[in-house]
Amino acid sequence: MNIGKICSHNVVAADAETSVLEGARLMRHNHVGSLVVTKQEGQGARPAGMITDRDLIVEVMAEEIDPNSVTLGDTMTPYPLAAREDDEAFDVLNAMRSKGVRRIPVVDANGLLVGVLAVDDILRMISREMADLVGLIQKEYDTEVRLRKAI
Repeated sequence: MNIGKICSHNVVAADAETSVLEGARLMRHNHVGSLVVTKQEGQGARPAGMITDRDLIVEVMAEEIDPNSVTLGDTMTPYPLAAREDDEAFDVLNAMRSKGVRRIPVVDANGLLVGVLAVDDILRMISREMADLVGLIQKEYDTEVRLRKAI
């Protein structure tokens, strides 16, 4: 299955010049643990970085830095791993595992942001596939019982 079908298309993004405090507020307001940091380009936005709630804790709060004095661009992970919306899920999962990331931006053929993929999205896909397999096994059993009466 391709990533475009399973990623979230409701992306919470912010410009690199946004303050860390405003970024944290965006995360809280939208109930997300990360933001895609973007640069506007023509008809859309191109991912420039990723920032997570953990980044805010470790890089800003633990260092007692004023969250109004630093921007998302100052604290983001630049040039994040990204997936194209037509990439296959398990190929992307392998890339995420090798880089040690749980969330990545999803881009179209032009490199513009169209979604965000989280490990959670892949787990949901796998659980649906597993449920389908269980249903198949049950259907096979039910058919066997119906067609071949016990002796």
